[in-house]
Amino acid sequence: MPLRRHQERFPRLIRHLRHHGTALLPMPIGAGQVTLLPDGPRFFEALFNDLKTARQLICLEYYRIRADLTGQRFADLLIEAAARGVKVFLIYDALGCHVTPDSYFERLQTAGVSCLAFNPISLSRLHWFDRRNHRKLALIDNRVAYLGGLNISDAYAGLTDEQLRFRDVGFSLGGAALTALLELFTETWQMERGERPALPASGTVSCSPDDTEVTLISGGPHQRRSTIRTAFRVAMASSCHELLIANPYFVPGPRILRSLLRAARRGVKVKLLLPARNDVPVVRVVSRSYYEVLLKAGIEIYELERQLLHAKLMLIDGIQTVIGSANLDQRSFHRNFEINAIVRSQPFGSQVRNLFEQDFAGSKRITLDEHARRGFGLRLLELLLKPICWFL
Repeated sequence: MPLRRHQERFPRLIRHLRHHGTALLPMPIGAGQVTLLPDGPRFFEALFNDLKTARQLICLEYYRIRADLTGQRFADLLIEAAARGVKVFLIYDALGCHVTPDSYFERLQTAGVSCLAFNPISLSRLHWFDRRNHRKLALIDNRVAYLGGLNISDAYAGLTDEQLRFRDVGFSLGGAALTALLELFTETWQMERGERPALPASGTVSCSPDDTEVTLISGGPHQRRSTIRTAFRVAMASSCHELLIANPYFVPGPRILRSLLRAARRGVKVKLLLPARNDVPVVRVVSRSYYEVLLKAGIEIYELERQLLHAKLMLIDGIQTVIGSANLDQRSFHRNFEINAIVRSQPFGSQVRNLFEQDFAGSKRITLDEHARRGFGLRLLELLLKPICWFL
């Protein structure tokens, strides 16, 4: 990388930090070996294997849990863990699990799993109804944690037809990051239930000199300024030559849009991987309303067709990876509880770059000419839906 670009990176970062304040940017912490789990089958294989061997504590936080084959296997493993004396705590989002029968969670509760529905519908809390817990977190003993974008469902585990399958990624980590994640889980439990969970005494977290450093970014509607959005913008501002982004719900708003355009103007190669099909069709329409200005700036846009894109990934200069549960939309910035990690590692970044290359190769590139030929009806729909983008 040219020295000049290295020298230009830091003044941009300093300006950004002065503007937003350092309190919004946590310090990196050791995370042991950070392992990329590049698809649903490999993610669930690793997660389920560690659930089988849990001995002391399991803490789980998921937006969506389905009572399908994957969900039933997940429940069986939690029940088996509780039966052998493991303390098991589960936070699930009430709206995200609205189609999951109550009997699913009643079975877990009866078996000794402590279940907590996040923000259930209540007339006394209607003002809070739009706030959801969108995190995906599994914390097992004082040994390993799993993060990413995958919910508990056959569609994420690769057990459905290709066209109905979500393309997603996850990762595991350890080290001192486990203590921070456990504290975050405990705070969420206390916020919702009014008391801290009765956790067993924790052991010592093992750390080694070759720990990969990560920065954990947790965001939620309780924050005055969006930490999630700030972290995205700081990452974009640090890019010197390449910025790769995959995101399923792309409704960036003016600040993220400006960050993307500024990166393109200073010569950074910006490539976006977005879904050709979306499980929330209105989001796809609004997303495409941003295409023209991005394409005119020289930003490349690809649409993944073979599966439903659900991965939330950003790779900066092949070294720094932003990965987690947050989308590039106003809901993730302001109204969801989210968790992302920033992983600074060349080997991890190389793995992520390989994923991008595979997905770009299997996607359709959108050109400005093609986008300009879309029909009047679609243009009108984009115009009509643009004002509601804050709610998506």
